[in-house]
Amino acid sequence: MQAEELLKKYAEGERDFSGVDLTEVNLSRANLVGVNLSNATLSIANLSGANLSEANLTGAKLNVARMSGANLSKAKLNGAILNVANLVRANLSGAELMQAALIRSELVRAELSRANLCETNLSGADLREAKLRQVNFIGANLSESDMRGTNLAGANLEHATLSGTDLSRSELSGCDLSEAELRHANLSRVNLSGANLSGANLRWADLSGANLRWADFSEAKLSGSNLLGADLSNANLVNASFVHADLTQANLIRVEWVGADLSGATLTGIKLYGVSRYNLKTEGITCEWVDLSPYGDRTQIYRFSAEEAKKFFNQTPPTVRIIIDAPLDQNANYALAATYQQIANQIGMMQTPPSIKVGYRRTELSFKLDNDYQIFSSAYIAIIPFKNASSTQKNIITLMKMLQAQAINSHSMESIKQVKQLSSALSQTIHKVNELNLSPSSAVSEERVNFFDAPTQMLLTNSSDRSLQIYYDQNFGKRLINTAGSTRPAATGTTMKATKFSLPTVNVLVDFVSGFYYLES
Repeated sequence: MQAEELLKKYAEGERDFSGVDLTEVNLSRANLVGVNLSNATLSIANLSGANLSEANLTGAKLNVARMSGANLSKAKLNGAILNVANLVRANLSGAELMQAALIRSELVRAELSRANLCETNLSGADLREAKLRQVNFIGANLSESDMRGTNLAGANLEHATLSGTDLSRSELSGCDLSEAELRHANLSRVNLSGANLSGANLRWADLSGANLRWADFSEAKLSGSNLLGADLSNANLVNASFVHADLTQANLIRVEWVGADLSGATLTGIKLYGVSRYNLKTEGITCEWVDLSPYGDRTQIYRFSAEEAKKFFNQTPPTVRIIIDAPLDQNANYALAATYQQIANQIGMMQTPPSIKVGYRRTELSFKLDNDYQIFSSAYIAIIPFKNASSTQKNIITLMKMLQAQAINSHSMESIKQVKQLSSALSQTIHKVNELNLSPSSAVSEERVNFFDAPTQMLLTNSSDRSLQIYYDQNFGKRLINTAGSTRPAATGTTMKATKFSLPTVNVLVDFVSGFYYLES
């Protein structure tokens, strides 16, 4: 069929041209809205600038067709063959291209937002600067394609193949790349913030300088990948593999990476504030220094040898534990939360609430800290809501004085420096606590008072998993029987026959502090 005949019949109202042979036909700028060209042959046809919106091109053969600037919005191209077709600046928004073939096709600056390209073959295609927002690429083949500068925000690339694909400087925020194949892909300086890459294969991919904040890389494979200077802050890296990956000066502030495999990885200069360092595989890592400053500004640098690095990345989070000899009820829980909120607002510490374990007889509060040097200061603050606060705080001050005396007697400059850092932090905390102005909670009740008056004990655990008992109320574990025959914890100050708590010895204290990791510039 010739172009003139088709256009004439279309003008007369005919729309069904399925199966026709239009090889090399010239339909440039033709208006064919809603036309049915399913299973038609349009190879090497000229459709540049044509209006084919809502057209049915299912199963059509469009190899080497010229379709630059064509309007194919909401068109149906499922199973169509468009290999080496020219679709530069074409409008395919909302189009259906499921299982279509676009091998080595040209889609530079094309509009494909909200199009459905499920299981489509786009290997070797040129998609530079194309608009691909919210596109469905599930199971699509985009291997070796050029996607530089594309906008894929919110796109679904689950199970897609992008091996060797160049996505540099592209926008992929919030997109789904779970279980995607991205081996040797170029993702340098891309924006993948909030993206889902769980289970994705990124072996030997280039992610240098990429924005990966809040991205999900759980179970992802990043062996041999280049993450130089990448921003992974707040990302989920649980059980991810970074074997022989380069993470030099990457931002890992507040990442979650329990179970990650870092064997043979390069970690020099990584920003690591607020990150737990336990349950990691770190054999053969290279790391000369890390940045532990809250804002990654290198104000708190920690340097170490190869052996120290191995130990550093296999630590437990420093923890302050308070055990209360009474169960936590709803009123006491409300009052406790309100008190800690006031403390956090006024002092600027303890911003993260404790984890709480409630038993039938006791309650345990656990405060996990970012580093060891906060441990005494945090303990001093954590005990504030309880009647035992004054006694516990006195013990903390006494222990600090013991450390200071031991450091002076040791004549060790390193020891003096470390203790000075601890005592300075504690002094600043004491000053802030003295200026606290806590308003009473509206949840005051007899049960609440009983909870905060109950005997307590405090236990500190450092990053080397060494423990130190700070306080133990002599009435802890004792029960009083009231006139009704029920039991309650013996309140602090109650006279009962008990063994008085003794402070740890200097040797025990020094051994505990020797397990600290200090920040050195």
